[in-house]
Amino acid sequence: MNLATLWRWRATLMAVGVGMLAAIIRLASLADPHALVFDEVFYARGAFSLTELGYEGDWTGDDDAFAQGDTSGLTTEGDFVVHPMVGKLLIALGIELFGNEPFGWRVVGAVLGSLIAVMVALTARRLFRSTVWGAVAGVLVAVDGELIVLSRTALLDGFLTFFVVLGFWLLVIDRDTARERLARIAAEEREREDLAEEELLIGPGPRTGVRWWRLAAIVAFALAASVKWNGLYFAAVLLVLSVVWDAFARRDLGWHRWISGTFRDAVPAGLATLVITPIVYVATWANWFLTDGSYARSWAEDNPGEGLTWLPDALNSFVHYHQQMWTFHTGLTSEHNYMSNPWTWLVQWRPTAFYFEDAPGADCGAERCVSAIHALGNPLIWWLGTAALAWAVWRVLRHGDRLALAVSAGVLAGWLPWLPYAYRTIFTFYTVVFAPFLILTLVWALRRIAQPPELDGGWSRRGTIGVGLVLAAILVISGFFMPLWVGTPIPFRYWQAHMWLPSWV
Repeated sequence: MNLATLWRWRATLMAVGVGMLAAIIRLASLADPHALVFDEVFYARGAFSLTELGYEGDWTGDDDAFAQGDTSGLTTEGDFVVHPMVGKLLIALGIELFGNEPFGWRVVGAVLGSLIAVMVALTARRLFRSTVWGAVAGVLVAVDGELIVLSRTALLDGFLTFFVVLGFWLLVIDRDTARERLARIAAEEREREDLAEEELLIGPGPRTGVRWWRLAAIVAFALAASVKWNGLYFAAVLLVLSVVWDAFARRDLGWHRWISGTFRDAVPAGLATLVITPIVYVATWANWFLTDGSYARSWAEDNPGEGLTWLPDALNSFVHYHQQMWTFHTGLTSEHNYMSNPWTWLVQWRPTAFYFEDAPGADCGAERCVSAIHALGNPLIWWLGTAALAWAVWRVLRHGDRLALAVSAGVLAGWLPWLPYAYRTIFTFYTVVFAPFLILTLVWALRRIAQPPELDGGWSRRGTIGVGLVLAAILVISGFFMPLWVGTPIPFRYWQAHMWLPSWV
């Protein structure tokens, strides 16, 4: 294979390389620890119940028994679950394919977590118009602790992250294809009307027709909301960002009435969102509708005259169940050792310890060996990413920086809505869903340092060396923290060496 061929295939080779790195980290020793890690006690058992009963049944007895293969605690009474179905259905898929054991619970999340790194790499390549920076973004996703831990455990947030990133990637593709179409039409109009490049085009510009990439993105965001409801925040912010991109494109290409042209395309997109999202969401609850044992499935029949009586009984019960879920979420204020204030999330002030056990049978070269899993992002990625976010927001407000807006919008969509709920029992690992966007923001900042705008695509020697040192330090720190992200038995003193802040203990 000659250099010309390699150059033509550079994007594919980059994506494959990023995917392989992410997959190796996420799939290696995935069955360890052979125990229910943190909230796997809810989601792994719920997923197994879906494979056995078709709905989520309540459990009795010892939680640890399930990890040892004892499923006798499953009852036929419907369990009150407080999150939608899609994440648990995906965990159930792994159990069906590989059996009811840790690898089976976790494998689908690990595969999708690897694909997140690939999608971020491809998204960054489009945003920054650079395969190099696409590779940097993908590698940083591959080696970040929050993304690794949530890919290797059967919790819902990793699946939420996958669908949010998928939706954003599809919107970026839609942005590029729509702009190419508009640019072609603008050039044809200028040639037909014999207009100079700087002259305005008459009217609002054409309708862009059916936007299949945007429709696919709406479906992806609907699936995100069908994992956890906060997927709706990303749908709202990123779909509005898509409309902003359209407005910029029409204005840049010279249409005089670019605002009305943008509005004409935005209305059908908004209507499509309002139709597609509830249809997809309700469809993902099919097993709840089709099974008699599901929690609250017969509530309307058992309580005639209550609720939304104008709805069919099944939908009346469905709405009532969701009202109960909402009450649970908004009223959850019980103390938890690892609950954290969202104002401190960006700097990973209080990471969540998913698992910590002595490993007496392990040969770690010390008197005391421990196996620990901490949902802790790579500190350098998150601390520098927080600084990059502040810079990006300043650039947006002060200079109208479009690229800074594109990369930072996802961080703000995932973080700001939690600030009013600081009183609730919430955790730092919720940040995993906007971790890819924080990494994109960090890469945006690193790119501006290594390739300052005034060099018009050229590289600053000093900036490139500085960025190279930062990336090297990130990789070294990821290697140092890797045992705490994958649960490798280590000496207790080595674990202590990772507790850089008192709040991490």
